[in-house]
Amino acid sequence: MTLHHGVIGNPIKHSLSPMIHEYFANEFKLDIHYEKYLFELNNFSEQVKQLIQNNVTGLNVTVPFKTDAFNLADELTENAKLAGAVNTLKLEGRHLIGENTDGMGLVSDIRNNLAINLKDKIILIVGAGGATRGIIKPLLDENIKELHILNRTEEKAIELAAKFSQYGEVSGHGIKIDDFKVDIIINATSSSLDGEAPQISDKFYQNSFCYDLMYGSQTPFMVNALNNDANQVFDGLGMLVEQAAKSFEFWTGKRPDSKKVIKKVRERIA
Repeated sequence: MTLHHGVIGNPIKHSLSPMIHEYFANEFKLDIHYEKYLFELNNFSEQVKQLIQNNVTGLNVTVPFKTDAFNLADELTENAKLAGAVNTLKLEGRHLIGENTDGMGLVSDIRNNLAINLKDKIILIVGAGGATRGIIKPLLDENIKELHILNRTEEKAIELAAKFSQYGEVSGHGIKIDDFKVDIIINATSSSLDGEAPQISDKFYQNSFCYDLMYGSQTPFMVNALNNDANQVFDGLGMLVEQAAKSFEFWTGKRPDSKKVIKKVRERIA
């Protein structure tokens, strides 16, 4: 039986998800038809219902529809509830279940693929938007020491930190602060898409592990990190594949070999 899955977004042409999920399906010899769906910015629920009528049972959701997916789901996982956003939808009967695999994907890439132990680390996340909200709890679950959120609007960072304070040591700050040392910096802003690096102090980069949620051989954040003596610098391609693997497992119950797929995708887009 053919399974019908896909990814929703606007824009969506650039998405690597069909390639990634083709590799996953081939590993298990599953017959999966995976499509890109360009959604209009309005009427999200009606467009999803149309896909369901066309036998689509699994959907990835990307910008700008993660909040719409959150609101549409009949049931939410704990990850999705805490993130306030859904990047994966699964249809069970007539029941639509919402999950957020972003944070799990990030942690899996850092811990399993890049061999970085997160325990007792001081982590700095730049940005206080939806991407940050989706990764905070999975990072705190790794028994890190402290998590700091930097944002241009300080109040937003403080507010977000307060929402997660029951799960660990979390604090919010304005973008100009520079009076503490960090082990890991995660760029969760969209600055790389605009050809810019986030305006944080150069001091943070020194001897730090730096990770951009965006993927690309040399994002502006990565260049800045390398120019300021960062210890290790990585883009977010591994996270992209790992969160996709979590989605695939959510739909099929099968866990693909993500390391092989990361290598294949990297070679394809080089």
